[in-house]
Amino acid sequence: MTYIERTTLDTESLKEKILQLKKERNAVILAHNYQIEEVQDIADFTGDSLELARKAANQSADVIVFCGVDFMAETAAILSPEKTVLLPAPDANCPMAEMITAGELRVLKERFPDAAVVCYVNTTAEVKAESDICCTSSNAVKVVESLDADQIIFVPDKNLGSYVARFTDKKVLPWEGFCFVHDRITPEDVNTARQLHPDAQVLVHPECRAEVVDMADHVFSTSGMIEHVCKSSNKEFIIGTEVGILHRMKKDCPDKLCYPLSSQAICTNMKRTDLQKVYNSLKSLTPRVTVPEDVADRARLAIQRMLDI
Repeated sequence: MTYIERTTLDTESLKEKILQLKKERNAVILAHNYQIEEVQDIADFTGDSLELARKAANQSADVIVFCGVDFMAETAAILSPEKTVLLPAPDANCPMAEMITAGELRVLKERFPDAAVVCYVNTTAEVKAESDICCTSSNAVKVVESLDADQIIFVPDKNLGSYVARFTDKKVLPWEGFCFVHDRITPEDVNTARQLHPDAQVLVHPECRAEVVDMADHVFSTSGMIEHVCKSSNKEFIIGTEVGILHRMKKDCPDKLCYPLSSQAICTNMKRTDLQKVYNSLKSLTPRVTVPEDVADRARLAIQRMLDI
């Protein structure tokens, strides 16, 4: 028996153990579109931040296993404080979420007292607690337009804030945070990809820089990309987001050809979860993610306002 054969058998055995434990624990497994293939395949639901936030809020399961990064598990814990929320990879953090603190946001609010605060869901619970409403990349424009204020403090992503500003008459005041995966995609990457695949549409995430957004055929959240690829009459697409989404596209849209805009668009934090960690987490019911009640109560208001739109 070769090493590869042993690994395959071990993987299948691990999947069976996870499914059995999931049943015993009355658990549900949520996985972001950027997770590794094996984790996406074992999940009950895959999706972007908004989809998974809604799933977390509407589950009857006792245990939520969140295969993503820390702020996502925090959001699930805020929305479902009575449930056990697990983050199999406790070191899976979001660098962009760490680019703004609650203290820094309070200073901004003092400087712009008439502004409403919109925080991207990619933020800590403490930042959400200081915000008026949350948003995701798929609903950010709608969220901003729903507010009465003429000025909007938008944290933490400057690129998403810049994108939103294109579609509103409100004055958007973006924080200088960014997603390192999307921010390092360049116009040169777009030119190279178009030369390699001249018949392909270019789809990019709004976390990309403005100059990259300007070169794209369409701008979508990850779920928006998947929906467009599956429904479009086009057969080829250049995908400008984290490469993990390509696995989901192959499954959901098998008749389409999808190419990464940049093969370097990899979020190492999203890749820290694997099947062994999912199994260990279900078996031990750790690491558990909790949010202090006073923070959770205020953050829940901002999240719920988003979900109600």
